[in-house]
Amino acid sequence: MTPPSRRMVIAALALAPAGCTSLLPAGAAPPKLYTLTPASDFPPEGRRVAWQLLVDVPASAVALDTDRIALSRSATTIDYFADAAWTDRAPLLVQSLLVQSFENSGRITAIARESLALRADYILRPELRHFEAEYGGGSAPSAHVQIGAKLVKMPERNIVAQQRVDTAAPARENQVPAIVEAFNTALHEAMRKLVDWALDAGR
Repeated sequence: MTPPSRRMVIAALALAPAGCTSLLPAGAAPPKLYTLTPASDFPPEGRRVAWQLLVDVPASAVALDTDRIALSRSATTIDYFADAAWTDRAPLLVQSLLVQSFENSGRITAIARESLALRADYILRPELRHFEAEYGGGSAPSAHVQIGAKLVKMPERNIVAQQRVDTAAPARENQVPAIVEAFNTALHEAMRKLVDWALDAGR
């Protein structure tokens, strides 16, 4: 005969799948996913560099370290759009797009993410300070992107240059697809400035 304690364990295990599925909201639809693109329109006359660069994951405040699309209605508040999300956490998304933007510049051939633990001549350490849709007086917001960056010489780990880029682009209308387009425009400008600055500062 099965002891009572063992019967209770078996019953609990049998009910576990039903208990897990009941925690999900009934009829809740997954958020619509949005992504951004790297900068690609670089001038052809830029001088190529021979050194290697790694791009670190951007540091950020907890409010921006998420896949949710942030919005702000005042200087002291952060909220998020409902039913919409980035395809990755914002810092990881920006890191990937920065790497691709450096590649698209055609000025450097040895570029990778710092998380791959490769050796390089320099490491770019960004900080994502603003990455939200800001609502001002109008009905539609502006996408605000601010990135601070330090260029670190390896293996000495000396900071050889630092920079801050601050860009904004107005959305055509107060709809998420239009707001994502504004993010893309603002981020493109920020990445072009960072790529040109880093490649010049490294020389």
